[in-house]
Amino acid sequence: MQLEQILRERKEDKDILLMTHIVLGYPSFEANREIIRQMVENGVDCIEMQIPFSEPMADGPVILKANQDSLAAGTTVEQCLEFGAEMAATYDIPFLFMTYYNIIFKYGEEQFFARAKAAGIKGFIVPDVPPEMGTTFLKEAEKTDIAPILIYAPTSTPERMTHLDSIAQGFIYCVARRGVTGKKSEFGEGFNDYLALCRKSTRLPIAVGFGIQDKDDIKALTGRADIAVIGSQTIRLVDEHGPDAVGPFIAGLR
Repeated sequence: MQLEQILRERKEDKDILLMTHIVLGYPSFEANREIIRQMVENGVDCIEMQIPFSEPMADGPVILKANQDSLAAGTTVEQCLEFGAEMAATYDIPFLFMTYYNIIFKYGEEQFFARAKAAGIKGFIVPDVPPEMGTTFLKEAEKTDIAPILIYAPTSTPERMTHLDSIAQGFIYCVARRGVTGKKSEFGEGFNDYLALCRKSTRLPIAVGFGIQDKDDIKALTGRADIAVIGSQTIRLVDEHGPDAVGPFIAGLR
């Protein structure tokens, strides 16, 4: 089943879906297993698994450090592909890979997509590959039925949004503000106008991420977005309190 259809079916009995983010291999794959278990058991609807990269330019200090520590511990792309297959076979929610294009290019686009397809991965978020430069990437996505998830930003023009919508699949990732991940976002009048433009510009579900940290943020998005994305905050929890803190946190978001 395609990612968009899965998400629309999950939303039929929920006001808003939750998507979470983990960095593979951080603090360890064993910890990743426990964190994902707690996320799924407490109602997460979709999980993006980041394959670590040395220069994750869209990510703030929390996720940047997690990438660096994972790489320093020896995490490989092969381990990430195997772990993704394990999680997709274990839990009945969609799993995505998030990474940067250099990882996929070096591995080989055709081979990477084939491995991800075999693993049961439903979509890719690759923030540094614009569609104009990702023609072969998009062809492989279509061939393997893996959704290329594209990104709207506050700086995107209506024309750009419409163009991206014509290419994207699965959902549109709407960046809540300028900058990198991690810093708390404010939902003022300008954000409301931006989110309304995002909704108007796509046929797909919309996800909002970057700085979504607590129940109040989720409440502010409910009824206006289809998916709220929690990223850096769960990593902070693990850093400060360990994996066992993740379940209660996720349970308290809705």
